[in-house]
Amino acid sequence: MHQAALLGQALTDSRKFGWEYNQQVKHNWETMTEAIQNHIGSLTRGCRRALREKAVAHVNSCGEFVEHHKIKATNGKGQETYYTAAKFVIATGERPRYLGIQGDKEYCITSDDLFSLPYCPGATLVVGASPAALECAGFLAGLGLEVTVMVRSQLLRGFDQEMAEKVGSSMQQLGVRFLRKFVPVEVQQLEKGSPGKLKVVAQSTEGTEMIEGLYNTVLLAIGRDSCTKKIGLEKIGVKVNEKTGKVPVNDVEQSSVPYVYAVGDVVEGKPELTPVAVQAGKLLARRLFGGRLEKCDYINAPTVVFTPLEYGCCGYAEEKAVEVYRKENLEVYHTLFWPLEWTVARRDSNTCYAKIICSKFDNDRVIGFHVLGPKAGEITQGFAAAMKCGLTKQLLDDTIGIHPTCAEVFTTLEITKSSGLDITQKGC
Repeated sequence: MHQAALLGQALTDSRKFGWEYNQQVKHNWETMTEAIQNHIGSLTRGCRRALREKAVAHVNSCGEFVEHHKIKATNGKGQETYYTAAKFVIATGERPRYLGIQGDKEYCITSDDLFSLPYCPGATLVVGASPAALECAGFLAGLGLEVTVMVRSQLLRGFDQEMAEKVGSSMQQLGVRFLRKFVPVEVQQLEKGSPGKLKVVAQSTEGTEMIEGLYNTVLLAIGRDSCTKKIGLEKIGVKVNEKTGKVPVNDVEQSSVPYVYAVGDVVEGKPELTPVAVQAGKLLARRLFGGRLEKCDYINAPTVVFTPLEYGCCGYAEEKAVEVYRKENLEVYHTLFWPLEWTVARRDSNTCYAKIICSKFDNDRVIGFHVLGPKAGEITQGFAAAMKCGLTKQLLDDTIGIHPTCAEVFTTLEITKSSGLDITQKGC
């Protein structure tokens, strides 16, 4: 869906590059969702095939601990089977959370539902400010739909907040409307349909002000709940955060019960990212059964928020870096930049942004990497490998850039935040 939205922007830009077309170009929602579901289906089949090839038994049942080292598995027909093992891994993931207000489960969809929605959602209210919320809002807007995002507090909690605000500003440039400091209190159905018409009543988080809005679809992306409540962890003494349902683990993914481990989104205080779960799981298996010692590096875990203008990061957010290293021990290099493909298209020259955070007393080692721009994911993946190798500012300066690319900007960073110098782009 992100790619579908980017293709729409490319169509707009193409006229500036000389492409001429007279027929009306429109998007077919059903064609897109069918292709997406076919792809997801192929991935699922591929995973099952890989399990078979590795002689791993796939049991399609709900598991629950009944005593130490023993679980009960109940299938869809209610049939129960018991299994015992020396070690267990909890990797049950999370499910979308609802608001707990009148009309939310009856009339709202979640970010999970969007990928299989059989009809175009029309004017959409996205509730939440998580990566999933902004990604959904971004590609719906990119498809030409009217999109509003309702935010309770801050965008992208846990991410670098300077970058988060820049993400929000870039989305506003695309026509996304933000309602800050409001939360829904009621969702009413005014008309049935595909889509229908809904009225949302919301209240300010800073007072008694109430607002109303009409939408075709309300999409909830307010977070996810860990699937740990019905698997019998309390029966064997595994500690679970009562509020979040997450499992605290040590640096080798071991829970409070030595033979029970946890990886993925159910782990407390770790990035909720599929590649992180995969890496943690692989390293855990190698330690348990392969004689290896490597642990998962949760600090330098690269990630990207796939908003229309992508935001990629690795390492520390600036706020966290200040907390860990203290501000006087850091140097922050930054700049705005203008991608070459934006110049002919006459897109804004001061939207894309690059920033690195360096530890002064560790040879200016790069401890935080942030970029807002086209293909930020591709850029971040490469620099994440460099950071694992101990990337420093001097190494960046010594690197010859590839011209003209967006990633090149990191080889020419000169202006520090502490200098207060202007970073706006004014041309060559």
